[in-house]
Parts: sequence; structure tokens; C-alpha cells
Amino acid sequence: MTGTFAPVREHDAELAAFTEMVRTFVAREITPHHAQWESDGIVPRELWRKAGAAGLLGLGLPAEYGGGGASYRFNAVVDAELYHAGATGPGFTVHNDVCGPYFAELATPEQLGRWVPGMTSGELVAAIAMTEPGAGSDLRGVRTRATRTPGGWLLNGAKTFISNGIHADLVIVVAQTGSDGDAGLSLLVVERGMAGFARGRNLGKVGLHAQDTAELSFDNVAVPDANVLGQPGRGLRYLMANLAQERLTIAVQAVAAMEGVLADTLDYVRTRTAFGQPIGRFQHSAFLLAELATTVKAARVFVDWGVEEHLAESLGADTAAVIKLHTTEAQQRVVDRCLQLHGGYGYTTEYRVGRAWADARVQTIYGGTSEMMKVIISRGLGLHKT
Repeated sequence: MTGTFAPVREHDAELAAFTEMVRTFVAREITPHHAQWESDGIVPRELWRKAGAAGLLGLGLPAEYGGGGASYRFNAVVDAELYHAGATGPGFTVHNDVCGPYFAELATPEQLGRWVPGMTSGELVAAIAMTEPGAGSDLRGVRTRATRTPGGWLLNGAKTFISNGIHADLVIVVAQTGSDGDAGLSLLVVERGMAGFARGRNLGKVGLHAQDTAELSFDNVAVPDANVLGQPGRGLRYLMANLAQERLTIAVQAVAAMEGVLADTLDYVRTRTAFGQPIGRFQHSAFLLAELATTVKAARVFVDWGVEEHLAESLGADTAAVIKLHTTEAQQRVVDRCLQLHGGYGYTTEYRVGRAWADARVQTIYGGTSEMMKVIISRGLGLHKT
């Protein structure tokens, strides 16, 4: 029950070696420093360059432009190893799994040549800006607008809850460029240093304390046509096509986090004594842990299957919603029960389980709330209007 990302087959030597490399990198470069980064509210920029040098970034970007040229399975290994270790600060997931596909699938050869080398080396950090102060899950409610100018666009608006927002050098901004909702959304890449692009505060959060999450503002930012991803006006279609991978990635994180916390809890109940015996020997504790182990194992099998479906290009939006809903809700239950088994110590920062409990809470919110997942699922069942 303590292993991470299961689709590392014995015969797949390359993936197994990569997994061991990532695990070693996390243990050496992240875990010893993570508590300090949580206090700082951000990971150091140097970590990105170290991750790039180790081969953890740009995995899915085209190899001919300097990317890794690897399948999603390698991305999932990075995600799982980070969350199994409780290393929730580095925003590699947003960079690799969320932003990466937009560049890989939509960028022109000129854009790929300009951005991929830096995204792979860690010199360029990517973020995506969808959420606005007045529009959360409703992408059709986006108010950030770009108006046409000779040779480009003039961008105005504000975004919030943007992961990697402080470190980001490339921000994929979802903006209205037309007059009618879904037909008017476009993806514009705003680069660090563009006039009128400003970062607000690094938001304080209940969990994910080491992950920079920022407010961004755009005041007459001149974005050239050379920084538009794909075709103007087709942004919503592009976003919908890539949300399945984002939601699957969150599920990968959820399962890995559950596995890590469960392993820690099993160690704790074997050594913590009460009434003259380890608390794990009490029937209530043993039965609860058996139930939790069953939940985690079932979630692992479900996510592994989802990854295989995604690799086969067969993972639909409704199925991705089912996987995210199931695993993230399970994560909250499992981590909460593990905290309970730690008693008062679980509510302190001395033990990982308390931090994991706070980190888990957002999993049912970002990438689409549990409520939105139910809307998508019910629509697939023919119970909700399209």
C-alpha cells in the first residue's frame, strides 16, 4: 500500500528508472526544505532550474524543440512522487500537465522554438489564468477582454487564484475577443515584463502554503499576434479538450497523497500506545484502517485505469469528472480519518497528516468543483440539459 504510481511495470525499465530518479530528487531537493518554503509561502526559483536539469519539466513537449517528448505516464510519475511525499509546493503539475498540452498542441513552430527550451530547462515557468474575481467555474462568464489592434491585441482585466502566479514567465490568459460567450474566447500568452502586466499579492491559503497563488491584472497589455495560441475565438473548445487531463492529474495527486498519509498513519498506530498496547491493535482502529486501505486501493485501480484510457485517447470528459469526483472526495475522507487516528497530534504541524488534511481541502474545488463534476456526470446520464 505504500508504493506510488502503479503503472510502473517490471518490464518497463525506463519508467522504473525515471520513477526512482524522481523519488531521489524529491527526497534530496524538496523534502528537507519544504517546511521552510511553507513558511516563506513560495518555493525558490532555483528549484525550477534544478528540476529542469534533472529532466522533470517539459516532459510532454515536442522533443524536436527541446522538450521531453514523453507520454503522460511520465508526468503522472512526477505528480505522484511529489504528492506521496507531501511536497505540494512546487507547481510542476500546472507547468507540465495543465499548461504543457496547450503549447504542445496549439503553438506554432516559431512559438515552440521560442518557449519550449526554457519551459524544459526551468528558465521559463508557465501558468494559466482562467479564474476571475467574478467568474469561477463559469468560463462563459469571463470578463477579461482583448480588443483588436494592428498586429495584435490590447488586453484588460483581472484574474485570481492563479497557481505559479508569482513565478510565472508565461501566462496563458483566457480572454474574450468576440461578442458572444463561447465563440469569443481566445488564449493569449502574456510574458513577464510586458507593460501593464502586474502581479498582486501572493494569496494566503488554508493549505498548499508553499505554492505561489497570485492575483494578476492586465492594464492595456499589448499582446502581439505571435503570442496567440491556436485560433482566436476557439478558446473554449481548446479548454474543454484539455480539462480531462487536468482532472485526471488531480486524481493522480489525490491517490498518491492518500497512499502517503495512510503509510504514515500505519507507522504511527504501530508505535503509539494507549492502555498498554499499540493503538493499531484496537478493533476500531484496525477495522477503520482496513476500510481506508480498501478505499485507497480501489481509488488506485480506478486512476490507473483512467491513465491507460487517457494514453489510448479514450478518456472522455464525463469519465474524467467521475474519476476526479470519486478520488478527491475519497481523499478528504481518508485524510480526515487518518488525522483522527493521530488524536491531538494530528491537529499539529508536527505530523504530516495535519498539513495533508489542509492541503486536501482544495482538491474538490480547483480543476472544477465537485458540484460541477456532478453536473457533467448527470449530463452524461441524460439527466441535465446540455
